[in-house]
Amino acid sequence: MISAGILWSATLISCKSGEQENAQQISYDLVIANARVIDPETGLDSVLNIGITGGAIEKLTADAITGSMEIDAEGKVAAPGFIDLHTHSPFPFGESFQVRDGATTILDTEAGAYPASSYGHFIKDSARANFGGSTAHSMIRIQVIEGKNANYAIDEKGQSVMPGPAFVQPATQEQIEQMRAMLREDLDNGGLGIGLLLDYMSPAISDEELRMIFEVGKEKNAVVWVHIRRGANGDIQGLNDVLDLSQEIGTPLHICHINANAMGEIENWLKVIDQANAQGADISVEMFPYTAGSTSISADVFNRNWQEIFNITYEDIQWSETGEWFTRESWEDKRKNQPGGMIIHHYMKEEWIQKGMKYPKMMIASDAMPAIVPEAKSNPNLAASFTRFLAKYVRDENVLDLSDAIARASYLPAKRLESFAPAFRKKGRIQEGADADVLVFDLKNLKDNATYTDPYQASTGWDYIIVNGEIVVDHDKLTSKSPGKRVTAK
Repeated sequence: MISAGILWSATLISCKSGEQENAQQISYDLVIANARVIDPETGLDSVLNIGITGGAIEKLTADAITGSMEIDAEGKVAAPGFIDLHTHSPFPFGESFQVRDGATTILDTEAGAYPASSYGHFIKDSARANFGGSTAHSMIRIQVIEGKNANYAIDEKGQSVMPGPAFVQPATQEQIEQMRAMLREDLDNGGLGIGLLLDYMSPAISDEELRMIFEVGKEKNAVVWVHIRRGANGDIQGLNDVLDLSQEIGTPLHICHINANAMGEIENWLKVIDQANAQGADISVEMFPYTAGSTSISADVFNRNWQEIFNITYEDIQWSETGEWFTRESWEDKRKNQPGGMIIHHYMKEEWIQKGMKYPKMMIASDAMPAIVPEAKSNPNLAASFTRFLAKYVRDENVLDLSDAIARASYLPAKRLESFAPAFRKKGRIQEGADADVLVFDLKNLKDNATYTDPYQASTGWDYIIVNGEIVVDHDKLTSKSPGKRVTAK
């Protein structure tokens, strides 16, 4: 059996086809032997062998099995690959960091794309991770209001398509009905729910338009993934606005990065969500494991009383590209002359993050910002969210146990999607018949290396990261494999 510590290029792979006797013993493409297998759906936590063939887990057994490739994972955990519900970096450069953070499926549900099938345009022929997107209400709105053929927040030239008239101009009833038809059609074609950037379009989206979005979600049994309207310092009104519609119409609803909106009121927000779910609603939540947010300097919130909303001032904000801290003068200059630039605003507290994580069904996502080239810095969420989650909050601070934490990044996201996207019934699990998206690691070795000023530092400590049965990361090094597939709701 092969030691998990031996390099890929040396003796990781045991090829037995040279001898007829050994060839007859080969049962699987890849065997992960002697691993502590954690399956969050069934609660399985046992030392077993995993047999993988054709991109799927074919066998879980305590008996010895053989394969064309074998990994001895004694002392290691084998867990389902993480499903990042909320990332904005479907670019080769960005994806290379996400997959080394344990993300085997990267989705943009908050913003989405239109058509949803255009998400991942930049990685579609060389994806290491699986990928997919929701149907972007914002891109539909740009097409209807502005007449522009916008597909994603970042165009093929790497330029932001936001903001514009569609972010401030209310729609006519005729335009609302046009958007309804476009949402319906794209959901029928496989969009992973409806992405709703409500906070970015606060002055533009009328009650009638918002109701239309929730009506389509209900009609198509599709989750509305919403960045809610932001109130001052944790004001719950933005949450209530969408909860009321979700309950009235019966639309599945997901609150994106609740920590970024609820702030110090997160416990109260979660109680309100629990009350709604107890009354028959279908509300889910997610958070990222950082105390700073990242967005465009031209985001609508900065046209409002943002210092009161976040309880911060200029000195609490960094320019992502250089890490410099703002003054009022530099802020006004960047807002005027570089409106497409990204900022990092430090406004959350560690105690709020831990309170959110303890919520039983809290999912973990990255909210990774676009990372296209090394020169244009992003946030550390891209390279380190999941590694940080396990290393800091499971290993070092014991906020959650390992099995629970794995579920929040794999099984719970899969469960949220599978009612209308059947492909996810085979993800987020280590079970016979499940997709072979597998992480092999020793918790004590995991390390998140990315920082706010140096975000493009890959996480380390991952022995193997496997996507669709292919090893894409071997002892923190990317391999040449690109087995990632587009995932849709069809």
